[in-house]
Amino acid sequence: MRKLAVFAGAFSLGAFLAQYLLRPEWVLPAALVFLGLGWASFLLPWEVRRRSAAAFAALALALGWSWLYVRQVQRPLESLAGTEGAAVMTLWDYAEKTDYGARASVKLEGFPLGKAVFYGDASLLELEPGQTVAGAARFQSAAKIRDTDITAFTSKGIFLLAYGRGEMSYGPGTAGSLRWLPARLGRAMTEKIRELCPDGTAGFLTAVLTGDRSGLSERDGIALSEAGLYHIMAVSGMHCGFLLTLVTVLTGRRRRLTAALTLPLLVFYVLLTGGSPSVVRACVMLAFLLAAPLLQRDSDPPTALAAALFLILLVNPFAAASVSLQLSFAAMAGLLWLTPRLMRTLAGERPRGRVFRLVSAGFSATMGALVFTTPLTAWYFGRLVLVSPLSNLLCLWAAGLAFMLGLLSVAVGFFCTPLGALLALLPRALAGYILCAARLLAGIPCHALYYTNPYLKYWLVYVYALFALAFVLRPGNRRKYAAAALLAALTLAAAVKLGQWRCRADLDIFVLDVGQGQCVLLASEGRFALVDCGSGNSWLSAGDIAADHLSSLGCKRLDYLILTHYDSDHVSGVTALTERMGVEVLLAPDGADSAGLRETVLSAAEAAGASAASLEEVRTLSLGAAMLTVYPPVGEGGDNEEGLAVLTSAGDLDLLITGDMDRATEQKLLAAYDLPDVEILAAGHHGSRYSTSEELLEALRPETACVSVGSNSYGHPSEEALERLARQGCTVFRTDLHGDIHLSLNWEN
Repeated sequence: MRKLAVFAGAFSLGAFLAQYLLRPEWVLPAALVFLGLGWASFLLPWEVRRRSAAAFAALALALGWSWLYVRQVQRPLESLAGTEGAAVMTLWDYAEKTDYGARASVKLEGFPLGKAVFYGDASLLELEPGQTVAGAARFQSAAKIRDTDITAFTSKGIFLLAYGRGEMSYGPGTAGSLRWLPARLGRAMTEKIRELCPDGTAGFLTAVLTGDRSGLSERDGIALSEAGLYHIMAVSGMHCGFLLTLVTVLTGRRRRLTAALTLPLLVFYVLLTGGSPSVVRACVMLAFLLAAPLLQRDSDPPTALAAALFLILLVNPFAAASVSLQLSFAAMAGLLWLTPRLMRTLAGERPRGRVFRLVSAGFSATMGALVFTTPLTAWYFGRLVLVSPLSNLLCLWAAGLAFMLGLLSVAVGFFCTPLGALLALLPRALAGYILCAARLLAGIPCHALYYTNPYLKYWLVYVYALFALAFVLRPGNRRKYAAAALLAALTLAAAVKLGQWRCRADLDIFVLDVGQGQCVLLASEGRFALVDCGSGNSWLSAGDIAADHLSSLGCKRLDYLILTHYDSDHVSGVTALTERMGVEVLLAPDGADSAGLRETVLSAAEAAGASAASLEEVRTLSLGAAMLTVYPPVGEGGDNEEGLAVLTSAGDLDLLITGDMDRATEQKLLAAYDLPDVEILAAGHHGSRYSTSEELLEALRPETACVSVGSNSYGHPSEEALERLARQGCTVFRTDLHGDIHLSLNWEN
């Protein structure tokens, strides 16, 4: 079995090398080098030869397969990028709603390998998997979107985006065939759960049973994420373990019958939940576990883990970049290697009671998974959830029961809805308990820390080095771990305080990198204001980004939330922000609202306890050592023209934010108010050619300009705007090039 582990592990390493370290033109030469090393290994002694030859052969195979996959799967599809033409596509799954219609995974006719995502109108929502869509479409690479590298598509085997142009025709295709039975059953389960659970738990139970989180409310999603419980909705080994437990209970622990029923059920469950890497990994490992006794072999979890990774990467080498794959395998590695050691360390040599064993087992499992996944969550999500061990201890048992009883109630509900609804009462109660616990845990002060605090990443490196040293020194001594834990806690408290104290100027300005949008954070003497909170890039949450920064600065409640206008790229993050943080005062215009977002914003502000007011005259607000002057709309005609302007002053140092005002509105602002010279200007409309006019620059004479901009199709920032700023002598900072921009202003009397 361990020979298979060596081969599978080396193959996986090769796939990761091709994905992350090697340039495309180096992949094939590297494969040939490893192949040569494999042949050379036959000169080594016999015991070393077998493993070395297997490892080098697997590395060569992985790199060669990655090279071939790019040529035969990715490049043929990407050859259509930048073109427009007729296409026939087969729906590979049910469509999901978007802001502008719907989208669905499809296979293009003539391209049997690899998939695409088709964006069309809302009529897609009425189609079933297997149906065909035909018509004109514009194609774009899924690997690089407007100069931004995206792996969320390619890691799923999707290499092309198709946008419908004009009227599309739909055909029956193979809809209704056995091939699409798992997808139809998944949809039927979702509908049955909604029928059995008319309260707010339907979205949560759907996510737990099928992995479909589209029905989960934003509030619940944020609470689960902040409490470190979001993973229970990512269908994984835990869910497959629940499924195995349910079958084992129903079969009376008869091994052969359990294996005979569970193996095909696991395959079907993989298809039903969309075949995510985490569930494939779990099913392969469970298949090894169940089949080993039947084949009279010992089960070997590390071999099963390596084999699962090998199979996933063999289907799609790009899956190495999948965040869910990396988190799933890292968690499992921690459970296999570290958890047993933690349990032995906690138990010691004396006999322990059942309660202690249960608590220590839960704690050890949680910590084992966290140790290997924490660096990944820091890198990808920028947070460290401190209450995670407690939340898992309180809720994992409930998640297991909710899964098993929910699955049972849905199965019964297909035959007898009243009985299914009766059985669903308990999983609904368990779901309510988990959601309530998540909200309470997410409300604990310092329940999570965010890597927007620059000192936290250094602390994390220090802690791993500290415990590694403790592991090496004096084996068997448990006191060293207690000392390491105490040092970690003390240094963590110091890192948190340093993060809060790093803003000690009269006025600290953060122009946050929210992609194509705007979000400006102002801090002075422990008081905080936010001007706009939105992003036009769907893969970024401006509300979470702002809340992370505010939390790392020690903000418990935002003093002012000022919205220049209601465009989505300026307000899309308000709901997420207010779910995580209270707001004292909301100021927004009472003008145009073409996006129809005013009511959503006002409802979110009201839920956060804010006093909302529309601005019709100049208003001055105190912000610690700074002053905010908010100017009412001076233009007319649309959202951009009817927006607010914000002047922030710390003594004789000033920052002006004009939102998306165009040149004509800027001139009206200059005519209406006596604006001072400003040191810093937030470039209007993300650097649009129609904003940040010569007249504005000559009147204000800014020394520094900040452009809040991201991936976009508008040409922002424009060459014209950048040239005007250069002629003025401005130092220009851009969030798309420099990330978050932090400026500190100190006024000397």
